[in-house]
Amino acid sequence: MTATAPPVKDGAPADERLLRTSPLRALLGRPELGSVVGAVAVFLFFSIVADSFLRASSFGTVLYAASTIGIMAVPVALLMIGGEFDLSAGVLVTSSALISSMFSYQMTANVWVGVLVSLLATLAVGVFNGVMLTRTKLPSFIITLGTFLMLTGLNLGLTKLISGTVSTKTIADMEGFSSARALFASQFTLGGVDVKVTILWWLGLVALATWILLRTRFGNWIFAAGGGADAARAVGVPVRTTKIGLYAGVAFCAWVSGQHLLFSFDVVQSGEGVGNELIYIIAAVIGGCLITGGYGSAIGSAVGAFIFGMTSKGIVYAEWNPDWFKFFLGAMLLLATLLNAWVRKRAEATK
Repeated sequence: MTATAPPVKDGAPADERLLRTSPLRALLGRPELGSVVGAVAVFLFFSIVADSFLRASSFGTVLYAASTIGIMAVPVALLMIGGEFDLSAGVLVTSSALISSMFSYQMTANVWVGVLVSLLATLAVGVFNGVMLTRTKLPSFIITLGTFLMLTGLNLGLTKLISGTVSTKTIADMEGFSSARALFASQFTLGGVDVKVTILWWLGLVALATWILLRTRFGNWIFAAGGGADAARAVGVPVRTTKIGLYAGVAFCAWVSGQHLLFSFDVVQSGEGVGNELIYIIAAVIGGCLITGGYGSAIGSAVGAFIFGMTSKGIVYAEWNPDWFKFFLGAMLLLATLLNAWVRKRAEATK
């Protein structure tokens, strides 16, 4: 048999799925559009009010500040697209660093042994969050809030029990420290700009996450699970596996961030990380992710993190009181949310 095309009526296309999308409609449909507009506005604003903002050295500092948030904002954005939250992400970064440091020091092992043990332990926490979520059917807010509180207590209690203080012992003189530092906390000069290796980690994670979302079956599962878990299950989407995988992704990036924290300073304060989980979520929301799930992008989270970096350092370069930073961060969150909602309505109106 030979396939024949369906008849075409006068002036009507054979299949509406073959209709071409106009460039304007495609642009308005991008989740990160609002954040890009916001990023341009923030850049122009600090370029005017802060003379040193446009210096090459300042740009490197802004990128570094953005990368420390962006590494975590990427998996948090994917998790939000999948319809969930992780309030333990901030302290999990510190937990990862503490495990690497204390295991290496107490066991007098090569630093890389502690790094690998930390990876396994951190991934275990992520899988625990995912399994508890899918088994109990409790909201992710409750599950990860419980994990947040447990990790906060463990970080402080175990550090004081093992080290006798609230910080770890230095591991700078241990075998493997130099090579681990080169991977997680090194820097190089490019065009007169000091570039931290975290920037490369950040850009690599953004590229990987974008490919997953737009080019893989797992990316389709993420959008489907966030758009409606019950409907996704009805069409065969493995929602449980998808959400556990997303929490494992958050844990992996927390491990990367934790190792950077450790090998940048070679000691870790056990109380660090509290509150950072909100910054990761803010970066994802500013980047276009919906609180309700099913909508967003990894590129948007990168733009949101870049806005965070410009704002945090722009206030310093403008010589303003840094106490105003949280005010600007809250204002950006509200404005970005409103702008994203407006852009989405415009996109739907053009369909």
